[in-house]
Amino acid sequence: MDAPPTDAVSLTDVAVRFRTKKRDVTALADVSLTVAPGEFVALVGPSGCGKSTLLKLVAGLLAPTTGEVHLGGERVRGPRHDIGYVFQRAALLEWRSARRNILLQAEMRKMPGDLARRRTAELIAMTGLDGFEDAYPHELSGGMQQRVALCRALLHAPPVLLMDEPFGALDALTREQMNTELHRIWRETGTTVLLVTHSIAEACYLADRVVVMSPRPGTITEVIHVGLPAERDYTDVMGRREFRDATGHIRGLLGAAHGDE
Repeated sequence: MDAPPTDAVSLTDVAVRFRTKKRDVTALADVSLTVAPGEFVALVGPSGCGKSTLLKLVAGLLAPTTGEVHLGGERVRGPRHDIGYVFQRAALLEWRSARRNILLQAEMRKMPGDLARRRTAELIAMTGLDGFEDAYPHELSGGMQQRVALCRALLHAPPVLLMDEPFGALDALTREQMNTELHRIWRETGTTVLLVTHSIAEACYLADRVVVMSPRPGTITEVIHVGLPAERDYTDVMGRREFRDATGHIRGLLGAAHGDE
C-alpha cells in the first residue's frame, strides 16, 4: 500500500512572540496549515496580521516561539536552501544584465554552469523575456523586472515558491498580465506556491485556496476553496459566480465592503 504524500508545507500550532522596547507583541497565534505538493495557496488579511512572518517561518528565516514548521516532511530548523523567494521589489543588481541577474542564483548555489545556462534559457523563454536577456534593470519595465526576479527564484527548481506581495508595486494592467503569467508558469512547473497579497481578486484568481487571517495576533479565520477551473482566463474568471462568491465572502470576513484592501 502506497504511503500518503508528504505535505509540501505544514505549520502546527505555531505562535510568534517578540519583545519591543515598550511591550511584548504576539505576531501569530495558534496557526496550523497544510499545503499539498503542487498547490497554490494565497494568504490575505489586514496589514500587520503576520502574513509575511508566516513566509519567513517557512523559509527558516524566523523561528516560531512555539509550534513546528515542516517543509517536505522535514522540520525547519534554520534557513532553507530548497525554496524560491520573490519579494515586492525585484532587487536586481543594476550592473548586471537580466540573464546575469538570473544566474546570480546559480553562482550562489554553485550550480553546474551548463545546467544553469540551460535552465536560464528555458525560464527566459517561459516568462517571455526573449530579446531582453542582455538588457539592464533600468532598461526594463517593472513587470519585466519582476519576471527576472521570478526566473531567479525558479532557477534551482525549488519545490516551494514563496511570494511576498510580488506585484504590489505594479500598475493595474501590468499586475493583471503578471497574474496571468504566474498562473500559467505555476501550471507548467508544478511548483507549490504560497503567496501573500492584499488583493482579494488576485488571491481568488490565482489560488486553489485562500487563507484569510485575522488582525494581530494573526490567526486563521477561514480557508476558502475557490472552486475555479484549473485553466483560467482573466476576463472569464471575473464574471464567474464562483469568483464573485469567493471575493464577496472574503470581503465580508475582512470587513472590506468597498473593494480590495
